Amino acid sequence: MVPRTAPAHGTTMMSNYCDYIIIGSGIAGLYIALLAIEHGSVLILTKGSIDDCNTRYAQGGIAVAMGKDDSPELHFEDTLAAGDGLSDPEAVRILTEEAADCTADLIRFGVPFDTLDGEITLTREAAHTVSRILHAGGDATGQHIEVTLSQRVRSTPVKVLENCLATEVLLKDGRVSGIRSLDSRTGTVEEYGCRYLILATGGAGRLFKYTTNSDVVSGDGIALAFEAGAEVKDLEFFQFHPTVLRLPGVAPFLISEAVRGEGGILKNVEGRRFMPAYVAQAELAPRDVVARSIVHEMHKTGSDRVFLDVTHLPSRLITTRFPQIYRFCLEHGLDITRALIPVAPAAHYIMGGVKVNSWGETNIAGLFAAGEIACTGVHGANRLASNSLLESVVFGKRVVQGTEMNASSEGRAVVATNDPCSLPGRAPSPAALALNLPNLQSLMWAKVGIIRSGKDLAEAAAVLAGWESLASQPSDRTSYELHNLVLCGRLMTEAALMREESRGAHFRTDFPETLPAWQRHIVFRKNAAD
Repeated sequence: MVPRTAPAHGTTMMSNYCDYIIIGSGIAGLYIALLAIEHGSVLILTKGSIDDCNTRYAQGGIAVAMGKDDSPELHFEDTLAAGDGLSDPEAVRILTEEAADCTADLIRFGVPFDTLDGEITLTREAAHTVSRILHAGGDATGQHIEVTLSQRVRSTPVKVLENCLATEVLLKDGRVSGIRSLDSRTGTVEEYGCRYLILATGGAGRLFKYTTNSDVVSGDGIALAFEAGAEVKDLEFFQFHPTVLRLPGVAPFLISEAVRGEGGILKNVEGRRFMPAYVAQAELAPRDVVARSIVHEMHKTGSDRVFLDVTHLPSRLITTRFPQIYRFCLEHGLDITRALIPVAPAAHYIMGGVKVNSWGETNIAGLFAAGEIACTGVHGANRLASNSLLESVVFGKRVVQGTEMNASSEGRAVVATNDPCSLPGRAPSPAALALNLPNLQSLMWAKVGIIRSGKDLAEAAAVLAGWESLASQPSDRTSYELHNLVLCGRLMTEAALMREESRGAHFRTDFPETLPAWQRHIVFRKNAAD
């Protein structure tokens, strides 16, 4: 392999030049780096350390059709059903048919998936018709993947720059030429040139008061892409995980979907099982249904929590299958083999993001996106459990393949536009609240959360517009993150206000039905001609 030494397409040569620049160091960024290094020079920029990401908190695992009673077709059908009419069948077909090859890559890189008698063990999660979830270390799948891939990257020529926050996508003649970055330790600004820029920064979970996400997940890549002119899509669809530990003084901690898959039962504060009264699938219903059911049950009982009961399951199953959850709860005085687990929903995953085609390309030449930041069309209105890590590797691999196709066919078109619109002009609300992270998170949780209404969304949109109009130019990591979150909050809120129906993870009390006329997507682009 001979790395390219000069930028193509007439871009200006920079001293800090690489063929590939990857922003972010979760599963998507690291996996892409390990594949891309075979085709050119690679630089990873990450605003924290290489291990700061959401991947390490993923407990459930990776969905792959490899069981005797399973098939890619069955996985395809389950994914489409969860997407509630908005998943792209072509993207879902790619996901389910290429899953096995990409999982083989992870095994080749050294990810230690759990086995029994020499075979990879599979478990079941909500809305899957069969057991197809691969896991590692019981409920520590994300941590094992992150550690394995980051160690592997360190042993390659991939260059990693930590504590570097990407602040602007650089363009020349309508094509990516590089990235501007802020070193958050020194305050210095650098520019890095590239042939291909790949955004792999994750989602925007810090928008909400209660979230399972890492503190670094602040919508940076979505904001970067939108401000550069890339299209963003389906941002109204945000998934709230139904079961997150709710203990006084304890940060939200994910209680994996797989706990219900293994037989965990939800009970209200009065000790009654309630899910069968809401839906026939009970605890194994899709996440949005379970989350809303829990919210309704909390309102009915006047409580801020419900309980997940696994005390009827064998203790050995709990301690070996969910060692991380068991230890964390025990450290906080809760033995889950004997006591009920207090839980409530929390913000978890954004289904929408930067619009890409099946090769990860955006509408800007040379700009790609992968992982949670990308809207590939797989998830539609509601993500099927454990499809997220799979999407990261399947479409991450296709990003690298896409760059090679792009290099050999320079005239090939990138993702086509789809009647995008601009952010609506909106009269800003008087600044009743100061712009800071807690106020933003409280606003989003209260008015753009699990259950929405037109009135709440309009009020939130006006406040966000006011904050955006009054905000000063960001200058450090904290202010850039807040700027990015406000922009992502506006995009999400305006999309939710436009979608006058309920579908998947988007539920409005004033439009509670799913409507055929809304089986379409909302796409925003900066300065689009509406």
